[in-house]
Amino acid sequence: MKHYFLIIFAFFTIASTAQKNNKAYKITYSRTSNGKTIEGQDPVLVFSDANESIITSENNITGKAEYPFEETFISKNSNVIQLARLSASRKIFTVDSLSLAKQTFEIGNETRTILGYKCKKAKTIINSNTIELWFTNDLNIKGAPSILGQKLGLVLEMNRNNNYIITATKIEKIKSIPTSLLTLKSNFSAIDALTYRDLLWKSRFITIPVFENEVINFSDASKSNDSILRFANGTIILKKIKFPEIKSGSQVFVDLKEQSNGDAYDRTGTVFAIPSKEKFSFMEGLKNGAKTLPVYENGNGKQYQGVIKTGEFSPLLELMRFFTPFGIKQYGHIQLKDKTWHESVPYRQDISELYSALSNQEVYIGTFIGNYDKGGHKISLNITIHGEEKQSPKDSFVLPLFNTTNIMEMAGQEYATMFNNEKGLVVDFVLEKDVKNAKLRYITTGHGGWENGDEFVPKKNTILLDGKEAFGFIPWRMDCGSYRLFNPASGNFNNGLSSSDYSRSNWCPGTVTNPMLIELGDLKAGKHTIQIKIPQGPNEGGGFSSWNVSGILIGD
Repeated sequence: MKHYFLIIFAFFTIASTAQKNNKAYKITYSRTSNGKTIEGQDPVLVFSDANESIITSENNITGKAEYPFEETFISKNSNVIQLARLSASRKIFTVDSLSLAKQTFEIGNETRTILGYKCKKAKTIINSNTIELWFTNDLNIKGAPSILGQKLGLVLEMNRNNNYIITATKIEKIKSIPTSLLTLKSNFSAIDALTYRDLLWKSRFITIPVFENEVINFSDASKSNDSILRFANGTIILKKIKFPEIKSGSQVFVDLKEQSNGDAYDRTGTVFAIPSKEKFSFMEGLKNGAKTLPVYENGNGKQYQGVIKTGEFSPLLELMRFFTPFGIKQYGHIQLKDKTWHESVPYRQDISELYSALSNQEVYIGTFIGNYDKGGHKISLNITIHGEEKQSPKDSFVLPLFNTTNIMEMAGQEYATMFNNEKGLVVDFVLEKDVKNAKLRYITTGHGGWENGDEFVPKKNTILLDGKEAFGFIPWRMDCGSYRLFNPASGNFNNGLSSSDYSRSNWCPGTVTNPMLIELGDLKAGKHTIQIKIPQGPNEGGGFSSWNVSGILIGD
């Protein structure tokens, strides 16, 4: 840390005394992509003299830049100082004295003129990108619109793969580099380069922490506290979260990390949301028992609690469906030749189409993993919000219609076996207004049995809207063997396969099941009906098949 401050002090001392006797220049650069000028861009500015070069931008100089933003200082002795303003009160910097010396270029004989100055071409390859730099030595200064090529001369154009080009549009002679740029502001924290890049990256989006190393298990000892609510003997955990405004066009992601904390088996998992302000929501069932939830019946003699939308009740808003692998981390001691087991499984799901159900809302975010193990599973969960410079409007209408995943399995909620009846699942709903470009966000996974159970037998899912087939497909995953290293406790059979290798009805141990977005067209205000039909297999002895399906209507 002391070394950093000595470099900073020396750099700015030399700059402030030497600049008075040096010719200085301000160079303005413009960016193009695929032959077109990038609209609304913030022009890159380079200030340079014989002793230093500064990379900044027009918005930085005028105070219009949005956080975070960077400025880079390059001294004559090749020290690179990168400063970042993460917020009005958070400022960091790092010093790099090695990177410029490591740059290598192929200097060609080709020349061209840019803004009246004769330039030579230098070429290098970085991460499979071919980059050409056109530089001039006519002004006896060095500088560039990026770190690359700072020692060549004054770089007036940078061309990456002939599809992204930064070109100087103006060169102005100035008396000196502005003193404001050469004064190190107070409250900057010096850190190493890796930490600097990590903090800068994380400051570009909003991270909402939900769970950190929380256990989801089956135990009478699993109790709620002031922060985390636990239900169904600990197999369900929830936390109330207040979301900020999420602008249309933003990208929203769920990030979950899972490890076995004792359970060796592949289990159904789901991340869901429950609005906190609804008078009658699934939360009533969690608090007072599954029997207090609305019941769906289709004539097969069973009652299914809390699975469809009714006039006052909305089912769980499923954000992500995931499946735990066989014993990751906890059973990593099981040795197989040429197998190095992973320590945790990461799940990451884009949920941007559901942003309006979260924006400016206070909701319960929950996670369920079905298991009967006292140790269970350990998870961490974050939700991240990423703004877009050019925001394309997203669907703003979100209406949960059905969710048959019985997250209260350990508290008596019925398994989703309603598809053993020709009627299947039927949901009547009323739209108060027209919905344009309506889509059904549909997640489906088949479960149960061995060999003849629906987990291992392809079955067509048919979705009907107002009595007419809107979509039909066979949900099936054939890539499960790709995730073998997540599954140390997976059984191995005489045919040379592991249990985790087998193809399944739209899921694999250790993966996310992606939603289908089914186009429904424009829907008029009034009553509509969604019906799901699946030829569910018959019971076999004590075994049975079931289908966990969820559907959310989205649109404009």
